[in-house]
Amino acid sequence: MISVDTSTTPDLSRVTIIPGQRSGQPCIRGLRITVWDILDMLASGMTEDEILNDYPYLEKADFPAVYAYASQFGRERATT
Repeated sequence: MISVDTSTTPDLSRVTIIPGQRSGQPCIRGLRITVWDILDMLASGMTEDEILNDYPYLEKADFPAVYAYASQFGRERATT
């Protein structure tokens, strides 16, 4: 059985959408790195720690927000 810690809720305020920045794509904390950039890096095999080393302005707490945002976006897309 898989156990998932649901005691903490990701801070989705870390994901921002600013018109004109990265074509209005969801970015992390107003930075010019998108949720999709991070997911692409993870999908290519990078670890969270490797991404943090390459992009020191990112924070460990950004990752749960990325996952939660992508999960919600996927659900919305699947029902439309």
